[in-house]
Amino acid sequence: MSRGIGEFEPIQEVIPEWAAILVALLTQLGDVWFLALVVGGVYWFYSTKREDAAVIIGLTIAGLSLITGLKHVFSLPRPGQPLVPIESLPGLLQPLYEATALASGYGFPSGHALMTTIVYVSLAKRLSIGTYRQRIVGAAAIVGLVGLSRIALGVHYLVDIVAGVAVGLTFLFVAERLLARYPTEQGTVAFSLAVVSSTFALAASSLEPDAVLLLGASLGTFGGWQLIRLGRDVFAVDRPSQAVRPVAFRVALAGAAFAPLVAALEYFQLLSLPAAGGALGLALAVFVTIPVLTHSERASRVWTALVFWLTMALLGFRYLLRPSTWRRGYGGGRRLAARLRRWVRTRTSGDRQ
Repeated sequence: MSRGIGEFEPIQEVIPEWAAILVALLTQLGDVWFLALVVGGVYWFYSTKREDAAVIIGLTIAGLSLITGLKHVFSLPRPGQPLVPIESLPGLLQPLYEATALASGYGFPSGHALMTTIVYVSLAKRLSIGTYRQRIVGAAAIVGLVGLSRIALGVHYLVDIVAGVAVGLTFLFVAERLLARYPTEQGTVAFSLAVVSSTFALAASSLEPDAVLLLGASLGTFGGWQLIRLGRDVFAVDRPSQAVRPVAFRVALAGAAFAPLVAALEYFQLLSLPAAGGALGLALAVFVTIPVLTHSERASRVWTALVFWLTMALLGFRYLLRPSTWRRGYGGGRRLAARLRRWVRTRTSGDRQ
């Protein structure tokens, strides 16, 4: 049964054929590559409120994971009502239109609607450009324009757009409540939401490639943020002894995040999907930590020491995971047990004599 209510004809009729490419470009405001560019740029250059920018990254990855899982849960097709036949456009514009205006995969809910809601509303809440009301109005306008462009291009029904916005707002409501509850750990909470959402996407999609990459991305950013918080915790104490517990806590969290990424690179072929997820996660961990290190000489020194000890710990963990290590340990344990039995028998026989 169709989800449509006859929304395509009234919208598509008023858009001239020459404007089709403009609508296709407008929809890029909600595309993954553009949102990643915006969010990554804010994180790198919005140094005065780094944790707010980290929260936006975490919520963005969580949103991508959420929409990946939901699309596979509902598995509803797209409408297939293109704005214009691609053959009617000039030859030079056809590749651009095909790359920006056409879509495949499942259609409900709209990923563009959900992601623009999460990203632009999060930016409006945390940036300091203009007034808060102006930022919210601007975010709502972008969400509305992107949603309208998706309907005009014929890749989503109206109900897909409404559902995407509703899910995005609901997710933000829950996320903001959690962030308010843990005000000193907002970055950790946001990246934790990303890990949970990517795990849901992995299960719902039956190990779909995008879900694997999103899990790697969420683990990498979570681990990288823990290293940043580790440096902050070390600088915040007066005596080294006071840093033992926070250091152990952050190292444990970072190690738990990085271990699956390193294991994926170790046990899977270089060009395999799990290895790609591991490589993406480690690359994003570096992406998250570099902007902080470049603004702090002390952080750079601490980072160097942390990299050394974390590398040693990961090498040790890698060694322990090898089957040959377990075989040697098992063999050594059996030999030790045999020697112990012989020693006991010798002592027992000596006592009897």
